[in-house]
Amino acid sequence: MADALSAGYDAVLFDLDGTLYRGSQVIPGAPEALRALRDHGTAIRFVTNNASKAPAEVVAHLEALDLPAGPDEVHTSSQAAAALLGERLPQGAVVLVVGTESLAAEIASAGLRPVREAGPDVAAVVQGHSPENTWAALAEACLAIRSGALWVATNTDATLPSERGLLPGNGSMVAALRAATDVEPLVAGKPAPLLFTTAARDAGAERALVVGDRLDTDIEGAVAAGIDSLCVLTGVADAASLLKATSAERPRYLSADLAGLDQRPDLLEIGPKDGWQVSALDGVLTVQGEGDSLDLLRALCAVAWESGSTAVRGEDDSARAALAELRLT
Repeated sequence: MADALSAGYDAVLFDLDGTLYRGSQVIPGAPEALRALRDHGTAIRFVTNNASKAPAEVVAHLEALDLPAGPDEVHTSSQAAAALLGERLPQGAVVLVVGTESLAAEIASAGLRPVREAGPDVAAVVQGHSPENTWAALAEACLAIRSGALWVATNTDATLPSERGLLPGNGSMVAALRAATDVEPLVAGKPAPLLFTTAARDAGAERALVVGDRLDTDIEGAVAAGIDSLCVLTGVADAASLLKATSAERPRYLSADLAGLDQRPDLLEIGPKDGWQVSALDGVLTVQGEGDSLDLLRALCAVAWESGSTAVRGEDDSARAALAELRLT
């Protein structure tokens, strides 16, 4: 479709959890969206904050869900963390790893020596998500950080989408160490721009589009990287969080799911929409009219971001019904 959103970009950088799948469940429409992009010749990159899997494992998981991918298309926060540490530490420096063996392997591939226990030779701590992370592992990291080791977190996502709902993410474990050490880590993954800029450069993109479900990682990272973004409502972001988004977390486009890639960009862009009248009065967003509820959300976001108002009130039955559909009542 020549006038589709995706036609205006030469690469699409996808988040994974909450955007293409939730745990072991593919999000409806994701395989079709990827196939359409590949048929059109658009470069695809998969950009994930989940540091628990090596790129080959990510590919295996994607292919099991009918989402074909190649290892060269995957960019992980563990790779970004290893690159960051490789830039800051001398070759052979000792790094205490809190995370999976694949994270440890990335550290080793950067010319550093991964260990699992604190000691006087530990120069840095790297912390990434693993379902096997324990109190004992956090305790070793706490000792090393308190002794002056550099601390790098692969990411700080507080939650991790799954087929059962939101589960504790690496950010929740980072918060425990932050409380125990009074130290703030360097963050390698999203919302730092490195993953997106690296992926776009690797794809040879002149104009890339980020697609993700989290405002505080995917969208904020895209804004930091100066890349347009599409927020999908298949994971963490919802209407209430979008209205409250800070200037660093605001997407250019909004869609219910990946089907938005095949729609006209002017229909998806945040801003006024036909059928809806939204105004800010005394700190309240008042709504009247009728039409698509997502169009209403796009119009609400535009006024909320300009006015700072986030409370909403429907002035007629159709407006109240649309607000209820958006869970904004």
